[in-house]
Amino acid sequence: MRSSASKLSLCLLMTPFVLWIVLLVLLPHLQMLRVSFHVRESWDTVTLGLEQYQNFFSESYYWRTFVRTGVMSLFTTFLTLVIAFPIAWYIARLARGRAKGFLFLACLIPFWASELVRTYGWMILLRESGLFSTWLQALGLADGPVEMLYNDAAVIIGLVYNGLLFMVVPLVTTLDGMDENLVEAGYDLGGNHWTVLREIIVPWAMPGVVSGCIVVFMLTLGSYLTPILMGGKDSAWFTEQIFTQFITRFNWEQGAALGVLLLVLSSVIVWLGLRVTGQNLRKVMG
Repeated sequence: MRSSASKLSLCLLMTPFVLWIVLLVLLPHLQMLRVSFHVRESWDTVTLGLEQYQNFFSESYYWRTFVRTGVMSLFTTFLTLVIAFPIAWYIARLARGRAKGFLFLACLIPFWASELVRTYGWMILLRESGLFSTWLQALGLADGPVEMLYNDAAVIIGLVYNGLLFMVVPLVTTLDGMDENLVEAGYDLGGNHWTVLREIIVPWAMPGVVSGCIVVFMLTLGSYLTPILMGGKDSAWFTEQIFTQFITRFNWEQGAALGVLLLVLSSVIVWLGLRVTGQNLRKVMG
């Protein structure tokens, strides 16, 4: 009787999760994969073929934007890790009492607003009449207004800012469980700061590092608002190409093919990251 009740409780608990995965993740992706092989001969005639993927490889703008987006996403993920690691270390290992909670809250507060609001906030700061331009002129470092928007640097700033929390949280969780005696033993055995970091701290934090990198990379690769708004109309980001095919040109077949390729890229990069670091998805995701 108790076993039957436990099984029923488990089924009821898992049902929303299974429905979410099947209805909102699995089925839409399978449908997108199917549509990507459609070749529309007329408005009511569709055949199967590889024309959409051939268009991707034959059109240089598509695959150059594809590669560019992947490289910039990797660089953004690395930069986010470099910035987030010292923050996470201070919160997890050095801050005490209320300071620890306050610092963690300070990282969380910006995410109470939507990505659109955060992006517009950076646009206000970086525009010609923004705060940074005003400061540069006040300090005599610029003769006139400085436009800091609509370039790759502005896009990376926005993407790093939007991904910072998703890197800090897993790092804090991992570093918080680290035994302080391990660090002390490293110094007692003659290690310097760099040796202790490389041989003890980083290997211990690796599950959090990989977890944060996976989340930030996927969010960055699939970002649309930040690259478009902060990069301007000439921003070459692959999600903008997908949007154009679906919404502007109503070419769902080509848009589906580009979406599948983006999914394949993210999956391959994540798989390579797990192989290189010697981690597995179950360990990384807890």
